[in-house]
Amino acid sequence: MDLSVVIPVYNEEASLRELSDWIGKVCTGASLTYEIIFVDDGSSDSSWSKIMELAERSLSVRGIRFRRNYGKAAALQTGFAESSGDVVITMDSDLQDSPDEIPELVRMIREEGFDLVSGWKKKRYDSFIKRSTSKIYNGTARLMSGIKLHDFNCGLKAFRSEVVKSIEVFGDMHRYIPILAKEAGFKKIAEKVVEHRPRKYGVTKYGLDRFMKGYLDLLTIRFITRFGKNPMHLFGSFGTLMFLIGFVMAGYLGIRKLVFVHNNLRAPLVTESPYFYIALTVMVIGSFFFLTGFLGELVNRNSAERNSYLIRDKVNI
Repeated sequence: MDLSVVIPVYNEEASLRELSDWIGKVCTGASLTYEIIFVDDGSSDSSWSKIMELAERSLSVRGIRFRRNYGKAAALQTGFAESSGDVVITMDSDLQDSPDEIPELVRMIREEGFDLVSGWKKKRYDSFIKRSTSKIYNGTARLMSGIKLHDFNCGLKAFRSEVVKSIEVFGDMHRYIPILAKEAGFKKIAEKVVEHRPRKYGVTKYGLDRFMKGYLDLLTIRFITRFGKNPMHLFGSFGTLMFLIGFVMAGYLGIRKLVFVHNNLRAPLVTESPYFYIALTVMVIGSFFFLTGFLGELVNRNSAERNSYLIRDKVNI
């Protein structure tokens, strides 16, 4: 099969039939064999009924339903696992992503050899606050990841099948799929300007709190991708440094007292100095950091995935 289109759905009953027909028309016109995988993320409206109707009309439409709302990342991960196309495209179900972009996205994956092509909604139909905060958020993501994309959170993306089968999207990490792909070894990442259409039905499902969550998720994914396999490298190093700083401070106080005693001077009590308590606190915190890294290594050692590495090719094996 040429193409799988994975579409998370949450209370978008009004747009599903139009979106399905539009995708079918575009794919048929481009001579692409395709499947549409709708993942109903616990909708409370009649979205699932619409999906079942579409599946009865066309064998190209498949549906998956969650018992409750688990979030976009869970919906994408489930859709990725069920996809069978050589190219996998994700898009939102609210008709703000245009299916007319599909043929060019597929061409870029197939002919230009990209692992991932991310959409860039250069002209957006959003509020000024949302556009401004998105620029700050995307700038931070570019700086921390080294991936030169303008719109990390664009729902319209295209992947080689191998990419979506090799990454795990969890929590709210759908915003950082390009980073997950890069850390998995898929570094041919491109960007394409795509049309951002005004919302035709329903209301947005995201508030301003998503920007705070986005930054916290960015820190989380940065930590996981850099120190997930070796937590001692972070906690052990930081803990050792703090312990040494505290030890040097305590050593200074001890040496100072010995100097006073050696010169027959009245030596102040070590415990009278606030630096003694600071040194003690820093040493204790450093020890806790070191133990945290040690426990992290023990957990990692007993993990079933401790030696799971992504193999790209084999020969004579």
